[in-house]
Amino acid sequence: PNISLVKYDNPVLVSRNNDKKTPRSKALKVSPQQQSENGQFPAPPKNKLAPVQSANQATEEILNSILPPREWTESGQLWVQQVSSTPATRNDVVSIQDDLDKRLQQRQARETGICPVRRELYSQMFDELIRQVTINCAERGLLLLRVRDEIRMTIAAYQTLYESSVAFGMRKALQAEQGKADMERTISEVKQDKADLEKQVNELKAKCEQIEKRAAEQRQVEEKKHQEEINFLKRTNQQLKTQLEGIIAPKK
Repeated sequence: PNISLVKYDNPVLVSRNNDKKTPRSKALKVSPQQQSENGQFPAPPKNKLAPVQSANQATEEILNSILPPREWTESGQLWVQQVSSTPATRNDVVSIQDDLDKRLQQRQARETGICPVRRELYSQMFDELIRQVTINCAERGLLLLRVRDEIRMTIAAYQTLYESSVAFGMRKALQAEQGKADMERTISEVKQDKADLEKQVNELKAKCEQIEKRAAEQRQVEEKKHQEEINFLKRTNQQLKTQLEGIIAPKK
């Protein structure tokens, strides 16, 4: 198992060959010598535990409910390790504090910000404090357990909120990226339409200029022709006027 800051007892071999039996079921198993001749089981012995032993047993049960035993399989054998019920001394507290600082440094935990390594180690440290307090006062340990569970629930809620916000941000970023591509495509189409319209405008302007030029040339030709006709008529009129005067005037 992983090394933890929580103090555990020595591991106990529960079963061999993957025969997963708990210590409680193993303890409840009756041997052949315990059966009577008529096949009846003997009556269980009366409880003769002293009050101190009963209190210690209750404390161990509370510790096992707060910090469940660790189980693992090694070489086909099932091992169980329960949390220690030995009270902690001042030297133990100082030692575990030094151990915490050493592990933070060994695992290169960050001092600030979000750090899973630092969170794991401090969570183990808090569980160890709950163990120490529960041995001295079970009620205070259960109250600390409620505080720990509330903190974990709050952190889980913040983590869920963070993950949902990250997913929402990613969706918005993808939508924005897709919208950007659509907008760029629309801009490209509008630019192409603009270029086509500008080309049509230039062609129409060229046609207008050609029409105006031809109209101006035609107007000049017509004006010139009209002026020549006017001049011709004026000369003809003058000739006719001269002839008429020559006819009308009396001969001397």
